[in-house]
Amino acid sequence: MAVVIEREEWEIPSSAYYLLFASCFASLFFFPFFSSRSSPFSLHSFEHAQASSFLRFQKGFLLVYSLASVTGGLQLVFGEDEFGQFGLSRDQIAFLFSVGPAVCLFIGSFTGIFSDIIGPRKACLLYCMLHLFASLLKCVKWLPFVWLASALVAIASSLFSFCFETWMVTEHEKQGHRMDLLTDTFWLMTFFESISLLGSQVLANLLTTDVQDRTALALAAILAILGFLYIKRKWSKSQDTLVIWSYRKSFSSHVLRDKKIWALGLAQASIHFSTFIFWLLWAPTIVADGRDVQLSRLYPLFIGSRVLGSTMFRWFYDTSSPYYSQNSLTSAFAVACLALSIIAYDYQEIGVLIILFCIFNACVGFILPSLATLRTMYLPNEVRGGMISMSLGTANLAILLVLLAGAYHQAIVNSAIMAGSAFALLTGCGCVHMLKRSIKNQSWHDL
Repeated sequence: MAVVIEREEWEIPSSAYYLLFASCFASLFFFPFFSSRSSPFSLHSFEHAQASSFLRFQKGFLLVYSLASVTGGLQLVFGEDEFGQFGLSRDQIAFLFSVGPAVCLFIGSFTGIFSDIIGPRKACLLYCMLHLFASLLKCVKWLPFVWLASALVAIASSLFSFCFETWMVTEHEKQGHRMDLLTDTFWLMTFFESISLLGSQVLANLLTTDVQDRTALALAAILAILGFLYIKRKWSKSQDTLVIWSYRKSFSSHVLRDKKIWALGLAQASIHFSTFIFWLLWAPTIVADGRDVQLSRLYPLFIGSRVLGSTMFRWFYDTSSPYYSQNSLTSAFAVACLALSIIAYDYQEIGVLIILFCIFNACVGFILPSLATLRTMYLPNEVRGGMISMSLGTANLAILLVLLAGAYHQAIVNSAIMAGSAFALLTGCGCVHMLKRSIKNQSWHDL
């Protein structure tokens, strides 16, 4: 007689989505009532012409930034399935999946320096071109082309981490806008990037049926062309190209010899590494007990948590907020570290795991604009890209080692990898604390 094995399915309560949406809405809606200054969308302290100029600049930047985010998100829809369609083994896929971090390490670590020298506007144009070429290559079902496309996407991802931010800060200063308004643009960048990533997944689900369908790639190519044309037409061409020897001198004095920048770079590397590990391990961690889980329904929850974290940035980092605290960034690192530590220490119920992952993503949404604000305070714009790309090189080295040792050779268990990401966050927490102590006589918001 045949034995029938019933599989239990775990479903997330629909109330979780409503609660998350209500929290984000409340954070956005009620902040102006608690803040001693007006929101960035009602700048009463500005003259009308200045306010209109800033809002026009900010909306234009956020439009092209969101467009670039959707383009990048569409390239990552299928993940490792792009290699699986060629009938490769698990070890071969794991090895090929390591191409991205390897390219980011050996090439991406120097793209920031290249961007600083040629100017962020040209780097943003290059970002669009790389995604266009990657989309065209992926349309050809040939493994070397897919491998090359993955390398191009990796380089584009490295450029995305600094080129748009560098251009925005540079143009913000040139147009003479109030420097404290940069913090508003920083959290909005994280806010719109998260929503754009979620939107790219929705578009991909609507347009494609399987990995053989190239509709999403065609849309990514179209968006890359639109982004290229918008930047080419609308963005100022006034950025100066730096001379290599002068840049080398500036980079050495402001980055290599400054301990505060080293601490800031390590903090950036720690959050980059832990975020990658989260996206690598969240699915196998949740399904480890054998129950069926609709993983596609959890992705919006995690992205929504990051959106919530970005909206909370103003509540704890804006000096006009009653909840402002100089220790907010340190606390965010500590809470994120604690969440991953609990997951690494012992297996938890699925509901508890999801809550911990949501807490981690909310902390990430808070940390990203906080680090961008600190970079603006203590780093010249002319070396911003080089500093970010070099700091991410440390994270990419750790990611490459984890993929080769854990996924390819299977020499490291998932709990140990998760514990390593928690330790990285603890290191970032220590770096931020040291940075705060070294500048305790300066204002954190005196931009």
